[in-house]
Amino acid sequence: MTNDVIDQATDKVRKLRRSRGDRMLAGVCGGVAKLLGVDAALLRILLVAATLFGFGAGAVLYLACWFLVPEED
Repeated sequence: MTNDVIDQATDKVRKLRRSRGDRMLAGVCGGVAKLLGVDAALLRILLVAATLFGFGAGAVLYLACWFLVPEED
């Protein structure tokens, strides 16, 4: 019984993974877009805006995700 509950809970958990199919550089925006259910192009535009207006914070965040978020299977 306990294993059934754990299996059902882990089936519903969504994990952040870098995309292999929807990528321009490392697949970070594609993976986040898939997780959130939005268009990857919108996230890319927001990332560029965050980089320009946030004194490079968007680029630092992208690089951190590139190294920390695993690629999808």
